[in-house]
Amino acid sequence: MADIKSMFNKMSTQNGNGTDAPAPAKGGKGTIEKIYQKKSQLEHILLRPDTYIGSVERATETMWVFDKSKECMVQKELTFVPGLYKIFDEILVNAADNKQRDAKMDVIKIDINQEANTISIYNNGCGIPVVMHKEEKMYVPTMIFGHLLTSSNYNDEEEKVTGGRNGYGAKLCNIFSTKFTVETASKQYKKHFKQTWGSNMTKASEPKVKESGKDDDFTKVTFSPDLAKFKMEKLEDDMVAIMSRRAYDIAASSHGVKVYLNGERLKISKFKDYVDLYIKGKEDENGQPLKVVYEKVNDRWEVALTLSDRGFQQVSFVNSIATTKGGKHVDTVADSVVKNVLEVLKKKNKGGVNIKPFQVKNHMWVFINCLIVNPTFDSQTKENMTLQAKSFGSKCAFSEKFITAVTKCGLVESVLTWAKFKAQTELVKASGKKQSKLKGIPKLEDANDAGTKNAHLCTLILTEGDSAKTLAVSGLSVVGRDHYGVFPLKGKPLNVRDASHKQVLENAEINNLIKIMGLQYKKKYNTVDDLKSLRYGKVMIMADQDQDGSHIKGLIINFIHHNWPELLKLPFLEEFITPIVKATKKDKEISFYSLPEFEEWKKDTDNHHTYNIKYYKGLGTSTSKEAKEYFQNMERHRIRFKYGGPTDDHHIELAFSKKGADQRKEWLTSHMDEVKRRKEIGLPERYLYTKETKAVTYSDFVNLELVLFSNGDNIRSIPSMVDGLKPGQRKVIFTCIKRNDKREVKVAQLAGSVAEHSAYHHGEQSLCMTIVNLAQNYVGSNNINLLEPRGQFGTRLSGGKDSASPRYIFTIMSPLTRLIFHPHDDPLLVHEFEDNQKIEPMYYLPIIPMVLVNGAEGIGTGWSTKIPNYNPRDIIHNLR
Repeated sequence: MADIKSMFNKMSTQNGNGTDAPAPAKGGKGTIEKIYQKKSQLEHILLRPDTYIGSVERATETMWVFDKSKECMVQKELTFVPGLYKIFDEILVNAADNKQRDAKMDVIKIDINQEANTISIYNNGCGIPVVMHKEEKMYVPTMIFGHLLTSSNYNDEEEKVTGGRNGYGAKLCNIFSTKFTVETASKQYKKHFKQTWGSNMTKASEPKVKESGKDDDFTKVTFSPDLAKFKMEKLEDDMVAIMSRRAYDIAASSHGVKVYLNGERLKISKFKDYVDLYIKGKEDENGQPLKVVYEKVNDRWEVALTLSDRGFQQVSFVNSIATTKGGKHVDTVADSVVKNVLEVLKKKNKGGVNIKPFQVKNHMWVFINCLIVNPTFDSQTKENMTLQAKSFGSKCAFSEKFITAVTKCGLVESVLTWAKFKAQTELVKASGKKQSKLKGIPKLEDANDAGTKNAHLCTLILTEGDSAKTLAVSGLSVVGRDHYGVFPLKGKPLNVRDASHKQVLENAEINNLIKIMGLQYKKKYNTVDDLKSLRYGKVMIMADQDQDGSHIKGLIINFIHHNWPELLKLPFLEEFITPIVKATKKDKEISFYSLPEFEEWKKDTDNHHTYNIKYYKGLGTSTSKEAKEYFQNMERHRIRFKYGGPTDDHHIELAFSKKGADQRKEWLTSHMDEVKRRKEIGLPERYLYTKETKAVTYSDFVNLELVLFSNGDNIRSIPSMVDGLKPGQRKVIFTCIKRNDKREVKVAQLAGSVAEHSAYHHGEQSLCMTIVNLAQNYVGSNNINLLEPRGQFGTRLSGGKDSASPRYIFTIMSPLTRLIFHPHDDPLLVHEFEDNQKIEPMYYLPIIPMVLVNGAEGIGTGWSTKIPNYNPRDIIHNLR
């Protein structure tokens, strides 16, 4: 026996016996009988009330209550006892449930007497059957109000849309009351019943049953809560305020029922009236009254929606139960709305931050009144409905009219405003700052004084690629490294004007520029003194003097103008120009900074052929010696950008905004017309840089330099209508004809030959792909491939992108090519000249329209084209 006692003491001390047994008294003096006890169910309810009705301790929460002075719902911080609220609500929901049993019921009366500590709830629906229960040998009202686990809701096969379920409800109110009286009359049984319980349902009077009038039908429950059990002395104001709000809830959720509170009828006849109590006097972010979108979806669902300024909010009822914590019914409604709103947002938020469903939901305030078949909850307090949507017994399918109204009520605009703010916040986090030491940016040659008190004297040289950086670094030996830093750009910077928020944040080049400069998003740099907050006081662009170099300059201008337009009005941005052509004769050297200037010199110089002409297609062409010469004559090569007024802003946006496609057409057309006009009357082309040029406006840069890139972009991207070829393709055909190979050649080798014979100045990888595309013959590619594929040139499955490496595949000109571009037409061709070299013709003269045979597709600046390919036999037939 001692061993058994020792074992029990050890188990309770370890607190690991897996039971609810309390620990024995110190020293192990607790007896087995004190440790293990059996309680009746009523005793258990009173001993552990939180299991059944929630906490009986005071709680403080922010809740909605009705404010009589304002005649609307307001949120207040209230102190109440959840358990007391719950027993009141059980009786109230029972009264509302009766409407589902008796459609003729049209009155609920709620009376709360704080002084007398009594609450009564009355409904005029069908009364409780006043008959003896044959099995239990008691009246039915006695059984369902005075005996635990009795209910009319135990048949789960029957579809009910009432609030009661587990057989506790009204009995819990009886148990936690000092006095509990039920009075009911049944028209069907022509009986009137009254019975009173006391002392927490442990005492009951004899039922009083008498004959009733033929039209009597009602049930009335009057009870006095056992306030001592809730650690209260009286029904406090906060408690009454919450109970009163539930009267409004019932008026809203019970259709066709007049609700009276303390003798006064509540002014709510429909659910929409109830919703209006919440939004009365509330405004949106623009100061306008909140718009409410309402729909009665069907007999079991009605939903209202408006904007929320404090995260997702919901007010919902399931079978008149206030589901203050929401549940599956709220999720179903919210998810359906969010799905439709996201579709609209995707169209309106192109380029913005990625908006997720929960972020849309956070801007919604939904009101839901629904009837659910046999609902389930996560606790007896019934605050969270857990039944899965498939078992609701009905569907909440919104009309198109409702969804359209939702997207126009301000929700979409509210989410977009938030998304914009979020984007700005993230950009601010990505901003740079003024600091003397900057680490983690590859290839940056930082100026010694960058980020110091002399930072405003420093200039950051942005170069086009690593070879240009080498040129600039060579020049630093002349001007020194104290006030000059160098950073090479990898290709072309991002066009930030229409880029998505994600693209900007994830673009390493843009982020590096911001950090190097110390630029801060959303900050305005209005004065020269503001430049002192940066790591560099100036930016100098050092790009090739070709069309792509002009585009790079334009993209940097666009980047600054889009984010910090005020900077362009200050002496902040410069460019470093280098010769594009040099003419030398003995000790005489003439530098030209634009091709039109060079052509004009040739025209005016009779002995120009006696000069040695050297073309500088890239900064890498210049030697280190020449680099030092450039920097020694810094003022000749430094060109300042100056702000010329609002027209400059217009021209920058014209060149880089997606919205200006039609205006770009007009801009380019005007340029081409002007070039044509000047040629016809013998005037030289206009060019930007002369020997006297010290500064240029942004408008002049766009109209005289950037326009050349845009025009060239169209020439490169849009095929000729005459031969159906783009310049790159024409260069390949020209080289193949010139080589006249009898044997196949590697694609990579042919690409090198094209660059040699046709003055191709772009990347060889691009040229290799051009060759591959000309040779492809799978279904959907070329109807007539001008080159023959010898190897894996791609398949239809991958759109031709699965071709083998150019090093491993071979090609040769197709025999058909020279039949289409017939040698007899060669004398008619007008050839281009570049670098004093005769290259491909302006266009070939095919015997059939190749632009129709193989189709054409290209996107340029302002214009694009897409022509399908046609059957060559049909084309020939039509020509004949």
